[in-house]
Amino acid sequence: MKNHPLHIDISENHPAYLWAKKQSDSVNAFGHIGTHLDCYTAQPQCSSYKVDVVVFECREGMPTVADFGKFDLKGKAVVLYTGVLDRCGYGTDEYGQQNTFLTSDALDALLAATPSFVLIDACGIGGHGSEHQEFDMRCEKHGCFVIENILLTAESVKYLSSVKIDIDLSTPSTGKRCQVWGQTE
Repeated sequence: MKNHPLHIDISENHPAYLWAKKQSDSVNAFGHIGTHLDCYTAQPQCSSYKVDVVVFECREGMPTVADFGKFDLKGKAVVLYTGVLDRCGYGTDEYGQQNTFLTSDALDALLAATPSFVLIDACGIGGHGSEHQEFDMRCEKHGCFVIENILLTAESVKYLSSVKIDIDLSTPSTGKRCQVWGQTE
């Protein structure tokens, strides 16, 4: 089994780091850059997980209600491969403008299948602002957490079988920085 990093390491000269540093609530802002999960009403019980994955190819569109009913997702990590990070680069204006959002009905279908995590190579599963937070909180209510800004490529998802996730639960930010390793057979 081979491990490879799927998380973004942010250097002190990266535009996202410089943006977070300028914010009035920089502690919270730093939690929301790079690979992280949002925790508005709940957080994972453990700081480390290893879970099997189910990959959804999303480069031509996001999954629908019917798509989520085709797989056993219970306790797994749902990987939504949009190609956005690979195509646009993390933190660019183009990256932030991509529509990688689920419909409310698709989110309900996903949560009914009881995955533990949703990993996406984009800035989230709900539209920017209040919908983004609402979708994350709906996931939290079901014991599922969304990890954003995962480094994925067409090649890296081909044989992805599981992920190891380490979460920094010690930060007071609602964004918890993560390190994620993809495991292939």
